[in-house]
Amino acid sequence: MGHTIRRVEYFYTSVNDRPGEALRFLTALADLGVNLLAFTAIPTGMHQTQLMIFPADSHTLTDQSERIGFTVDGPHSALLVQGGDVPGALVGIHENLHDAGINVAAATGVAGGEGSFGYVIHIRPTDFDRAAEVLGV
Repeated sequence: MGHTIRRVEYFYTSVNDRPGEALRFLTALADLGVNLLAFTAIPTGMHQTQLMIFPADSHTLTDQSERIGFTVDGPHSALLVQGGDVPGALVGIHENLHDAGINVAAATGVAGGEGSFGYVIHIRPTDFDRAAEVLGV
């Protein structure tokens, strides 16, 4: 099984770093019917955490974002890779970006079970369109 790459949009918000904040945020999104492709929580300071969401449909989020009680920043662009989990699955992607002189600013991946994986690639906005072109997206 190969892989697919597509452009995705993401949004983020900052919350106090305490138990239940991600739960409140995710519950609000679920109540709006926002389906997520990916979710990441990253500490950004002593008492702050950044919650990053990748909705399957950005319009659902942007049309109703004021109802969730959180201020979200976005949309921002990223690349989502999904495919078969085999050794070296990401090598060709990184080789193509490297050969084009494009830096990966950040990335997150996870094995999806049953032989699949998901991988989110963050490219700086100045290089994003060129990266997408290099990867055939």
